Amino acid sequence: MSSLLLWLHIGFAIFTIGPVTAATMAAPRVIRNKNVSALQFIQRTTRIYSLGSIGVFVFGLALGAVIGNGLLGRWYMTASMTLFIVAAVLLVIIDRDLRTAVRALASEDADDDAKVQNGRIAAISGLLSVIWLVILFLMVVPTG
Repeated sequence: MSSLLLWLHIGFAIFTIGPVTAATMAAPRVIRNKNVSALQFIQRTTRIYSLGSIGVFVFGLALGAVIGNGLLGRWYMTASMTLFIVAAVLLVIIDRDLRTAVRALASEDADDDAKVQNGRIAAISGLLSVIWLVILFLMVVPTG
């Protein structure tokens, strides 16, 4: 049972975290190019893969519960779960900014070019990438 949960945990991590990170990192360039249809696609992609990434957390918790031995109580597990929740909140903020950018670029107002959203999405997606790397480090190199 634990090997199945491990496979699901790793599979969800590979097939959701990677695409959502790529989509959020591509959004600023699409906003600068004012490509509304591509930005709508990125927003949809971000939302779908963000929801799918919840599977990483769920299967990780299930794996920790099955393995037992106080694994979920170790500091690096607690830190990685906390960072994952922070990343999920950041994904919600990115989704909000993507929706706002789509509305701004689709409007007839030439003054609103979504520069605020562009900068915020760029900064948050960079931070999100660092969080994913820290979580990966904590999962691969446990010291406790």
